[in-house]
Amino acid sequence: MLFTGAVQSACGTASSAVGPFYCPGDTTVYIDLDFYRLLAQRFGAPGDFALAYVIAHEVGHHVQNLLGISEKVHAARERAGEVRGNALSVRQELQADCMAGVWANHANRARQILEAGDVEEGLAAAAAIGDDRLQQQGRGHVAPETFTHGTSAQRVRWFRRGLEACDTFKAAQL
Repeated sequence: MLFTGAVQSACGTASSAVGPFYCPGDTTVYIDLDFYRLLAQRFGAPGDFALAYVIAHEVGHHVQNLLGISEKVHAARERAGEVRGNALSVRQELQADCMAGVWANHANRARQILEAGDVEEGLAAAAAIGDDRLQQQGRGHVAPETFTHGTSAQRVRWFRRGLEACDTFKAAQL
C-alpha cells in the first residue's frame, strides 16, 4: 500500500517518520512515498532500482513471516536484553536485504530486468540507509549498540550476497 504522511495498518498508525514497513498483522507492505523522495534527494540514492530494492526488502520481511522466522526472532527478542535484541533485529533486517538480492538475481535470470547501473542503484540505497550513516547524519555520532538494521557496509554486503545465497543467522560475521 502506498502512503504519504501517515497510514493506519493492523500494526497501528505509522507516520512518514517510520518510512516503508511490513505489517505482519495484515500481511501488507506499506511504501512511504515521502521516503522515496528523501532516498533520492537527502540520501543521494536515486533511481528506479533503488526503489525496487526497498520494496524487495519489505517483501523479504513478508517471506520471513511466512517461514516463521519473524515469530522466532520476536520471541527471542522478548527474552533478550536490549543490546542482544537489537543484534537479532539487525540479523533479521540483513536477511531481508539478502532476500532482496535473491529476488533481483531470480528476476533478472527469469526476465532480464536489470539494466546497466541497476545493481549500483540498489547498493547505493542499501548504503544510504545503514544505521551508522543515518545516525551520523541525524545525531552527529554513531551508537552501534542501538543499531536495529545494520551498518551501511553490512546492508551492502548482504544485498550483494543475496545475488548468490544468504543465511544471516548462521553467518559468523555480519
